[in-house]
Formats: sequence, C-alpha cells, structure tokens
Amino acid sequence: MDDTNPTARALLALDLIQSSPGIGAVELGERLGVSDRAARRYVSILRAAGIDIDSSRGQYGGYRVARALRLPPLRFSAAEALGLVMAALDGHHPASDPTDLVGSALGKLIAALPDTVAAQAEAVRRTAAAVPDRSAVRPDPAVITALVRAASTSRQVSLGYRSEAGREWESVVDPWAIVVRHGRWYLLCWSHHSDATRAYRIDRVTGARVLDAGFRPPQDLDPVAALEEHLAVGWDHPVEVVIEAPLERIGWLPRHLGRLEAIDASTTRLTGSTSNAASYAEGLALLPVPFRVVAGDEVREAVRELGRRLLAAG
Repeated sequence: MDDTNPTARALLALDLIQSSPGIGAVELGERLGVSDRAARRYVSILRAAGIDIDSSRGQYGGYRVARALRLPPLRFSAAEALGLVMAALDGHHPASDPTDLVGSALGKLIAALPDTVAAQAEAVRRTAAAVPDRSAVRPDPAVITALVRAASTSRQVSLGYRSEAGREWESVVDPWAIVVRHGRWYLLCWSHHSDATRAYRIDRVTGARVLDAGFRPPQDLDPVAALEEHLAVGWDHPVEVVIEAPLERIGWLPRHLGRLEAIDASTTRLTGSTSNAASYAEGLALLPVPFRVVAGDEVREAVRELGRRLLAAG
C-alpha cells in the first residue's frame, strides 16, 4: 500500500479499530496492507492527534477507542450520511437494525459515547420502535443523491419512470425540488417530454442521469404548495367531478385530488387525474355532499364499485 499519506492511512486505521474493537497490530496491518510496525505507527499518529486509543496484551487484547467525553472523529460512508438525513426527514427507519444504513450509522455514534451514556442510548435503540407508516416508501439513496446533486447545481436529468399502473417512460426534466410528504418522496420538476410541471414519486424512478445542460428554476418557487397543486396532474386516468356545494364549503378537500373551481354560487368543479382509480374514489367518498363523476370512465366505475361494497356492508 502506498504510504505517501500517513494521515489518511491513520484515519483508515481508526475506522478499523472502531468497527473491530480489540483488533491487534498484526491484523490491523494485514487489513491495511502494511506491516504491523506501520500499523503501530498509525496508532501513534492517532494518539498524537488527541484520540485516546487503548491497547492491551494477551489473547483477547488489542486496540480500542477509549470512551471519552469528547467524541472521536467518525467516518460515515456517503450512504450512511444520506440515510441519517433521510431518517430525520421521514422518521421511520429501523434504527435498531445494524444492516440498515441508519442503524449502522447510529451504531457508530453509540460506540463513540461514554459507557454510561452509550448504555442508555443503546437501550432506547433496541427497545423503542416508531409506529410503522404503511404509506411510507423509501427511494433508492443513489437516485436521491443524483437528484439532489442535479437540483443543487441546476442541471437537467434524464429520468426513467414507472407509473403505478406499470407504464414506463423516459423524460428529460428540470429538477426544481425534492419534497417529503406523508412519508413519501416526490420530485417537483418541469418535464420536457410533457412540456408541463410534474410531481413524480421518487421510489418509482427507475434511473436518474445528471446531464450537462443547465436550467433556470422558477422565481419565488414554493415547493410544498407547488407539489400539492400538481400531484393530480398528468396521471393515467383524467377525471372531472361536479360537486353540489359551494367552493368555500369544500376547500379542505386534499389538493392531490385536483383543482377546484366554482361553477356558480352552489356548485363546484373538481378536475384532476390519477394512476389509481380505486384510491381516488375513496378520496371522493370523504365528501359529505352529493357529487357526480362527469368525465373519467375508470374513476366512475371505481366509485360505483365502492358504492356497491358499502351497500353490501350495510
């Protein structure tokens, strides 16, 4: 192994000591690809930097990072770091699972804490569990990484996508923002294929390649408001509903169902689209007033099927 950068090698040694407490100089050297003498020198570099490395002799001896009040440097992989950020945003990662990105990263943090604090933190991690969110879906961290990089540098992306109905397509998009909504991750973007604003579920993105071409994002963009407005746009099944109530009475209706506009003082029109007609029908069933599906055969049939099930249940 090239030893032109001993500081970098020392940090690699620290990572091995943290992940394998009790590792000896011989094994440390083998895993670093150097002699045991060089491995001991890296440990000396760490100690000189103020990192407390304990060592002991015997069959079960070796190097360990002392549990001091000051945290030693931690080396997170890019996937672990992104996993922690994603966990903070959606709050539903299995933190006690060491094979999960967040579980692995939290394990490193706990290993660096003083014994008394670490014991309490580990007890919480092992025994506490968040209520599972059945609607939460986590996208591929590699896809998130590509989209974040493109959005932050205002570069276009070649995007592959699969709809809930199974239809696949590719499009070049301007990635404006990434929004986490109710445990789901969305890409708010301008689709050059559709020549319109789109909101795509990132867990359904089949591929994302950052392009050299740039774009100019809209001024004064409110990503959350724009996402809500466009969640019902561009899906497989268009729908139009006439609701027998004034607009102000049903303004609470979820925006992902579509756009509301007053027809007159007592009637409102809802226009939108969906890839899941049954789910859309269930959303319409929340209305406490009469309504008619005037366009959209798939949604109309889904509403009829829902009505038949409710009548049978009664």
